[in-house]
Amino acid sequence: MGGEAVEEDSKKRFSNRATYYTQYRPRYPEAILTFMENELGLSEASVVADIGSGTGILTELFLKHGNPVYSVEPNREMRKAAEGLLSPYPSFRSIDGTAEATTLPAASVDFVTAAQAFHWFDPLKTHGEFLRILKPHGWVLLIWNTRKNSPGFMEEYERLVSEYANRAHSRRTAKDKVGDQALSSFFGEYKVKTFSNSQVLDFEGLAGRLLSSSYLPLPGETRYNSMIHALHKLFDTYQEGGVVPLEYETETYYGQLNP
Repeated sequence: MGGEAVEEDSKKRFSNRATYYTQYRPRYPEAILTFMENELGLSEASVVADIGSGTGILTELFLKHGNPVYSVEPNREMRKAAEGLLSPYPSFRSIDGTAEATTLPAASVDFVTAAQAFHWFDPLKTHGEFLRILKPHGWVLLIWNTRKNSPGFMEEYERLVSEYANRAHSRRTAKDKVGDQALSSFFGEYKVKTFSNSQVLDFEGLAGRLLSSSYLPLPGETRYNSMIHALHKLFDTYQEGGVVPLEYETETYYGQLNP
């Protein structure tokens, strides 16, 4: 029963943040596409299933590349936000499903991706479902944008996030979130590719990025005003030309699943 409650919470956690997520979360570097073309055989004809696709940030990268994409997302608010943004793409398919039960046909996709999401999945059930929907020799890519902890603005930003987080939080890599053993068990063998990524934000964008995180207070909640005041001070200290950079590493864990 407790496990079901945790799973349900993970599906609803971003319901009241879909707008912030759509507008202010970082995108994913186009270098991912080049890497997939050169190393994994990605072409415009490749069918992609983007699992836990949220508001469609990674989905859109593949749609722009020309791929047919199944965007699988259990959270209604996030899924509707993606539909509003991506419906002009004729190869976009919005799916109400989960990593453990995508509803997709067997052997129907060449690539399965999951961005900022795998740590919410049940690894054993997800492994079986991904094997079911992948074509032979298909690839799985698990992707996270992880903020750098560089001295100066990034370090101070992390300190602010930790101070105002309403539950346990830390700036963690994918291996920290999931665990090396869990990744090895899931893939069998996997490789890692890291890409540089960044956002350049004015104060509105920085505040929106902050509020896209499920563990920080929203307007009207306790400590929200204090948090925004602290963010103003931080922005004013480090801004140049009215903007500040948020720096990331895009960690990509990829492999072909063992039966």
